[in-house]
Amino acid sequence: MHPGGGSGPSRYITLVSSDGFEFVVLRQAAFISPAIKKMLDPKSQFSEARTGRCHFEEINGMVLEKVAEYFHYWYKNRDREDVPDLDIPVELCLELLVAADYLGLDSKTDPQRLQRA
Repeated sequence: MHPGGGSGPSRYITLVSSDGFEFVVLRQAAFISPAIKKMLDPKSQFSEARTGRCHFEEINGMVLEKVAEYFHYWYKNRDREDVPDLDIPVELCLELLVAADYLGLDSKTDPQRLQRA
């Protein structure tokens, strides 16, 4: 059973960091990440697909919070031409690059294609 009590997938998922912080994000927003999309695919047989919770043992809370913020930022601005800058603290840049690579968020990712999926 999925969170929310329905038989289908919930509109929201929970991202859990290595240090135990939890971030609830819109499922469609998180699908910009091919890795998360695969984890949540009902055909994958991953526990994440059943629970709607994705655990990231290699991503700490500060970084995962910024990742979750980016997912919502992308979703909110996906159809806009004049997208405002997302503020990224300099001290998180390297860790965010590593997390983005792990999650499949690179320059080859086509947000418009992912939006339709």
